[in-house]
Amino acid sequence: MTVPAPHDRLPDSPENPSAGSGPVVLDIGGDVGAVIVTMPTAMVGKEVDIVPADADLASYDGGGHDHGHGHGHGHGHRPHVAVIRRPLPDGREVPTLVYPEVVEGRYRLLHKGTDDVVMEVDVVGGQVTEATWPA
Repeated sequence: MTVPAPHDRLPDSPENPSAGSGPVVLDIGGDVGAVIVTMPTAMVGKEVDIVPADADLASYDGGGHDHGHGHGHGHGHRPHVAVIRRPLPDGREVPTLVYPEVVEGRYRLLHKGTDDVVMEVDVVGGQVTEATWPA
């Protein structure tokens, strides 16, 4: 079972800021990995785009599909997820980004709707890439 990324909701579904706030099931293997980024608390609720490192930022649209929830994207649709507090087994919560299914390669992470590259990550199929958002 996989958990759909926020941009894969049905077209008539309204935004749900609490979606995905619990545990995440990752569907990785072959050439598909996942990315988990530990984020600053101040970023909770913000969204972050993920774009292949070799993509032209001005025109990249992540496949060009319309995901139907009516909010503007500065440069077409780029895959994105929100920073959410996720529970740890010891009861603490950690703000994170989770991209559950990413084809292996190098990716840039950007503030949603901008060309401001904050960091890059390398994704390896069948593995979870862990990173920390720069201070």
